[in-house]
Amino acid sequence: MDDCILVQKVIDDNDHKAFAELMEKYQRMVVTTCRGFVTSYHEAEDLAQDVFVELYESLPGFRKESKLSTWIYRIAVNKSLNHLRKKKRETSIFNLNLFNKGDGKETTFQIVSTDDTEADYSIVSSENKKLLKEAINKLPENQRVAIILSKYQDLSYKEIAEVMDVSVSSVESLLFRAKTNLRKYLVDYQKK
Repeated sequence: MDDCILVQKVIDDNDHKAFAELMEKYQRMVVTTCRGFVTSYHEAEDLAQDVFVELYESLPGFRKESKLSTWIYRIAVNKSLNHLRKKKRETSIFNLNLFNKGDGKETTFQIVSTDDTEADYSIVSSENKKLLKEAINKLPENQRVAIILSKYQDLSYKEIAEVMDVSVSSVESLLFRAKTNLRKYLVDYQKK
């Protein structure tokens, strides 16, 4: 069924089946979008639930000026960013408390040296994914959103511009700067 019809059924008739159909249609997209921002699949699923709760509550305000999917992307991105901000505040407080206790121990990470075994390749692949995710999370917010929507969601520049409410040339610039910053971060990491 068409999104507009489903939205209207939810608004006019409080039709739970219509909303369930919308959820089923967009569940994967929302979870994958959230997964681009957070480290665990479980966290992404929790965020997706929050996205659908907000979608349900704010559906009467949907003005149909953009596609429903674009609007849902915006909600997912905003929920994810708010979650990261909250998490960052909590982490900062936690780190500050550790420092105040006089615990000056540093945690170091070591890259696993590999030979040609398949198990080692999966460890390195997992480490590389983790490193890339860490690098993406260090990007400025607007660059991070652009790169996640481009690389994880495979959206076009035009679609990214709609979701972020910026021009296509701004998206191009954001992606260029994001790639430059990622390259710099990864090169610096290799030098360590």
